[in-house]
Amino acid sequence: MSAVTTELLRDTLDRTVTAVAEVVASHTPGLRLREVGQVLTVGHGTARVSGLPGVWSEELLAFPDGVLGMAFNLDVDEVGVILLGDSRSLHAGSEARRTGRVVDVPVGHGVLGRTIDPTGRPLDGEGLLQGTVRWPIERDAPPIMDRAPVVAPLQTGVTVIDALIPVGRGQRELILGDRQTGKSALALDTILNQQGTGVLCVYCAIGQRTSEVARLIDQLTRRGAMSYTTVVVAPGQASPGLQYVAPYAATSIAEYFMGQGEDVLIVYDDLTRHAQAYRELSLLLRRPPGREAFPGDIFYVHSRLLERATHLREEFGGGSLTALPIIETEAQNLSGYIPTNLISITDGQIYLSPQLFQKGVLPAVDVGTSVSRVGGRAQLPAYRGIAGELRLAYAQFVELEAFSRFGARLDEDTRTTLERGRRVREVLKQHQYDALPAAEQIAVLVAVTAGLLDPLPLERVATGVQRLRAAAREQLPELLRDLARGEPLDDAGRAALVACARATLRELGGRDDGDA
Repeated sequence: MSAVTTELLRDTLDRTVTAVAEVVASHTPGLRLREVGQVLTVGHGTARVSGLPGVWSEELLAFPDGVLGMAFNLDVDEVGVILLGDSRSLHAGSEARRTGRVVDVPVGHGVLGRTIDPTGRPLDGEGLLQGTVRWPIERDAPPIMDRAPVVAPLQTGVTVIDALIPVGRGQRELILGDRQTGKSALALDTILNQQGTGVLCVYCAIGQRTSEVARLIDQLTRRGAMSYTTVVVAPGQASPGLQYVAPYAATSIAEYFMGQGEDVLIVYDDLTRHAQAYRELSLLLRRPPGREAFPGDIFYVHSRLLERATHLREEFGGGSLTALPIIETEAQNLSGYIPTNLISITDGQIYLSPQLFQKGVLPAVDVGTSVSRVGGRAQLPAYRGIAGELRLAYAQFVELEAFSRFGARLDEDTRTTLERGRRVREVLKQHQYDALPAAEQIAVLVAVTAGLLDPLPLERVATGVQRLRAAAREQLPELLRDLARGEPLDDAGRAALVACARATLRELGGRDDGDA
């Protein structure tokens, strides 16, 4: 080795020693206490941990192999933990560490268009989330004095809902019905109808089959709705802990946008499985069971979730969060524990009848049982002069039709009422993914309430409606724009719609006299 090389090595060693000495001299040693617990037992989605005397309620705990858990039961000698993931790697004796933070989820515009789990892990294979911050999943509902009345409509594109059971921005409208009656399809149509309206959407799938969620995401993607939608998924094979925290995480995501002054729609599909997951966790953690084995605080679990949906006053941003919780009934039993709880919490309900579904009346909305407690205040003014009497008349028609099946002799007025009601029912039928703009709904309702569809055979009513919509778009574009902007329907506008409908339906055998 040459002398030059030796000298370079000596200089390098001296500089390294000097740098290390400076670092050591500047370092001030300190101790930091860290609570480390030990797993006592592991169950299905739960664990019992000892040795964490300072743990908080709902604090996030870290276990080996990246498993997370939430402190749930704070007993004297141990902590009951809800596990948020696969617990197969845990066993008695595993280490449990406090994280010093509660369970949180990433929020922000970076979650739009993404599919994530309730802890924020991406499930769509598109990489890490960008441009997000983390918010706790449990947040206090806005105070009463921060809330504004619900006055703006949330158009679903479904005529029977927009006309007879209106939903407003900031409302909580329950969707309930037996299995396979079209509840998720109705919610999906509502999300699709928000395209171009500025309303952001969050879809929370709780306990659903993975194949069903994949089909829904595929529909959202193919129809251009994922650009304004976030999907939070806790599938049926996920741990009950993930299913329990899923709706709270989804609500925090929606609340972030509401705080930015945005209008947001959130769908919980469905809270029946959420309640069942919470019951499972409570029983595993030895909490006292109550009615139908649900814990006594199941009402509070759902009420503190749905109370976060509201319309904020302008000084607090003016945003709104509209909630569409879905629950499943059994054998049309609306008096079950979970249905009655949620009916009392929400601002109305949309009931889907299996009898109507089996008859092919889709969407199978039972108008007599459904109700919106916000009502016409959250409806376009043009609806009020048409839909006010239509709801009562349609409900009376349903009862009269049931009575007429007994073979009673009917007078002419009764037969006319039945024929009018049958055509109203045909008008209210609607295929999935066939959303109707509000102005076109109003044009069709004007025609049916004026009796212009009465002469048409039932099988030709759908054709008449399609032609009427096309004619209104072509002949009365300015009137339709005014109605969509919230202008009331005056006598001149009604007369124009009636004249357009009469001329259009004449070819199909519609009425062509002047008495409508």
